Amino acid sequence: MKSVSAKQLAELVGGKLLGDETIMVSGVSSLKDATPDQVSFVGNKKYQSQLETTKAQVVLVCEELENEPLNGRTFIVCECVDLAFSKVIMVFAPPAPAYPAGVHPSAVVSGSAVIGGNVHIGPCAVISDQVVIGDNTVIGAGCYIGHESKIGANCFISPNVTVMYRCYIGNRVILHPGVVVGGDGFGFVPGPRGIIKIPQTGIVQIDDDVEIGANTTLDRARFGKTWIKAGVKIDNQVMIAHNVVVGECSLLVAQSGIAGSAELGRGVILAAKAGVNGHITLGDGVQIAGTSGVVKSLPAGSIALGTPAESQREFMTRWTLPKKVEKLSKKIEQLENKLKELKG
Repeated sequence: MKSVSAKQLAELVGGKLLGDETIMVSGVSSLKDATPDQVSFVGNKKYQSQLETTKAQVVLVCEELENEPLNGRTFIVCECVDLAFSKVIMVFAPPAPAYPAGVHPSAVVSGSAVIGGNVHIGPCAVISDQVVIGDNTVIGAGCYIGHESKIGANCFISPNVTVMYRCYIGNRVILHPGVVVGGDGFGFVPGPRGIIKIPQTGIVQIDDDVEIGANTTLDRARFGKTWIKAGVKIDNQVMIAHNVVVGECSLLVAQSGIAGSAELGRGVILAAKAGVNGHITLGDGVQIAGTSGVVKSLPAGSIALGTPAESQREFMTRWTLPKKVEKLSKKIEQLENKLKELKG
């Protein structure tokens, strides 16, 4: 079991050490569950009460808690506790699974596929005609990589991922289990003899350094491309429809959904279960609260919540209006009673 001193941890995270620098720890845990030989963290002042009951002897704390009493503990004060604690976790984390280069005997790899150096192709994976896979990429068990698709270098494609034909994936992309890239967009037109399918002839393009969570789906474009730009991070069970564009470094949280041809700018945040209407634009840095429904375009820097989504000021005005009306009604009733007394 690895043991590390508080001083070493402070140096690792670049934090300010308060207390005994010689205390040794051998693991990480939450404040509630930590034992004396484990390090924990408090990233927000509202959780400071848990410091009174935790058994952790070494705690990473935010700058707001720098002046709290140590009570025999050692604090490591950090500018960004979440990032610092992530570094500490990696000190004690077990080694990552090894994926040796080579093709598993049960995998099916087309003779026309171009496979880079040091690529791992797992059991029962299927690599179709004219696929290109870059160096050091891992293709997990049971993956399907469709015709003429391209996957860049240093990617990690988890088990049971589907990449349909002609789609493009950049470098250092992580796709978690169950992701589907390039299924047909939802394109149908009602006709006199039933519902007619509209061909979806475009692709999905995923740029460098994107990570996509489990069971998320990205539909291929009707024409052109559905485009996930560099640095985007997408949570589990997110739905991205055909011809959507997601700008660089945006964050899409669990079960959010974007309808067809919507365009998100750089650094947009969609909280859990937020929905975006089709054919609208969200400017750079827009933030949408959880479960909100966005039905119209929003300028850069907007913060919206509710359904239909509206600004914070509009939402609070509408939300507080019934209470104001109730107070006003009581006031009117009191005045009416006083008038009756005066008349009497």
